[in-house]
Amino acid sequence: MRWVRRHSPSREELAQNRFIKPFAGRVMHSYLWRFNRRSVPRGAALGMIVGIFVMIPGLQIIVSALLALPFRANIPVAAAATFTSNPITTPFILGGALIAGNQIFRLDADASHALMLYEQKAGPSEWLAWLATDAAPALLGGLLVIAIVSAVIAYLAADWFWRYRVGRRWRRRNLNNEEGRLN
Repeated sequence: MRWVRRHSPSREELAQNRFIKPFAGRVMHSYLWRFNRRSVPRGAALGMIVGIFVMIPGLQIIVSALLALPFRANIPVAAAATFTSNPITTPFILGGALIAGNQIFRLDADASHALMLYEQKAGPSEWLAWLATDAAPALLGGLLVIAIVSAVIAYLAADWFWRYRVGRRWRRRNLNNEEGRLN
């Protein structure tokens, strides 16, 4: 967390950004940047949905930041959660989405054909032809299911972590108070 805070731009630096300046009044509101028990789980869930479903680097962060406004989610957490889809995890997410989409929607998209297209460095027309089969509904449906399940897990994990941390602080405080009374 310290590393993220040290390397992230400050709110003041963001407010001066020429792209954000027109929306600074709304985007820079303090509840979107404060770490609290409601905004952090919302940000984690929102970032997971956007990160898995959008899959376009750079655009993920912008979309998650914009969607954080109506959901009152923490913008830094939402932006950080989008990094779950990265060059290492993307093939696994896409493969899982095809399998999930085939199973849930009873489709017959061929994942091995996609792998063959990738290995042959196929052009856009070949990829579009493959997507015109059952692949597009299976892929999009599977991505949606994986994104929603991941968002629920991220929300519950962030909520549990927050409660655990606060509970630990309360226990420490109570122990310190008891020790102070005994002395």
